[in-house]
Order: sequence, then structure tokens, then C-alpha cells
Amino acid sequence: MKRLVYLSLALMLLAGSQIIAATKSTAKTKTAKKKGTMSDYQNKVAEIHTTAGEIDIRFFPEAAPNHVKNFIDLAQKGFYNGTKFHRVIPGFMIQGGDPNTKSPDVNTWGTGGSGTHLKAEFNAIPHKRGVVSMARAQDPNSASSQFFIVVKDSNFLDRQYTVFGQATKGMDVADKIVNAPRGANDRPNSPTTIERIVIRDARADEKGPAPK
Repeated sequence: MKRLVYLSLALMLLAGSQIIAATKSTAKTKTAKKKGTMSDYQNKVAEIHTTAGEIDIRFFPEAAPNHVKNFIDLAQKGFYNGTKFHRVIPGFMIQGGDPNTKSPDVNTWGTGGSGTHLKAEFNAIPHKRGVVSMARAQDPNSASSQFFIVVKDSNFLDRQYTVFGQATKGMDVADKIVNAPRGANDRPNSPTTIERIVIRDARADEKGPAPK
């Protein structure tokens, strides 16, 4: 019974800020304009350069093509530059990708997005440590720009959130971010900022099948 209560609480914590976004945002689900083909998104890696260090992630376009395309397109536009990891829960995950975190008004943090919502692409990839997944509100099709990196196996999220990538480098950085002092709403006292994201071709050791 205690485990069921914990799992339910964790799910509520993860969805919390995004639920607010869903109630405040008037953005409608949009169909992203085609830009090239999905082959342009194969075997890519994102170097997330932060004020705490670098985190590299590889993508799984075969499992979540639209989420991979969305993240890469936003990154290449510089959308994530200057955003912060606004939510950290030790033993669980770090969450970022909200453009509202560029503003000093912390009351809006966790409620923002890109203006485009994605249809869910739930898949069989488990939420193991290092997996990158999309945050969303209660509506399964409400993911936008916010993402999270799990720092501990969190299989209770499986097939409820869309996994689209995995960290290949920098989990020590993620651990540093998640263990920083925090206050209300799991907001870090001194949030880590994403300075820029570089999209590059994956090296041989960064390729391979998704984890099972």
C-alpha cells in the first residue's frame, strides 16, 4: 500500500506544473510543418551545455519520431537557450524546457511551452536511469517543449509518458542538478541554466538499439 501511495504521489508531482500549463494555456494542438524527412533526424545527438556541465543525449526516432523531430527542431532554433531546469526531485528526475523560466517571474515557471502540442507516442522503452522523456499535463496529447531526465529507474512511468532519448554522457551533471538545494514546488534555489544545445551526428559508440 505504501508503494502504491508513493507511485501515485510521484505521478502527481511529475504532472503538476504541466497541469497548470494546460489550464492556463490557450494553445491548440498544431500539426508541425514538414521540414525535410525523418532520415534527417536519424543518428543524432544533442549536446546540452549547461551552467553545471554537459549532458549528451541520443534519440530514438524509431520509437517516437514526432517527439524527436520536435526536440531537435526547437533546439536548432535556439528555443531552449537560456531556459532552466526548474524542477528537481532527488531520487526521481530533473525537468526543464519551459521558456517561461527565462523570466524572473517564478510563478509562471512550469506552465509554458512552444505553442505546439504533440500526440502521445507511448512506447516500450522503460524509464530507466538516464532516459529522457516528455512532460505533459493530464491530457496524453499535451506534451510540448518540457522534458525530463530520470536519475533513478522509474518504471511506474512506462507507457504513460513518451520516451524519446537517453543520456550518453553527463549523468554526473544530472545528479549534481537534482541534488541542489530546493524550495517550494521542487524549484532549485539556484537553477541550472541551459546555455545552448548543439545537434550533431552520433558517433559509433552513441548508436545502437533502445534499452529494454
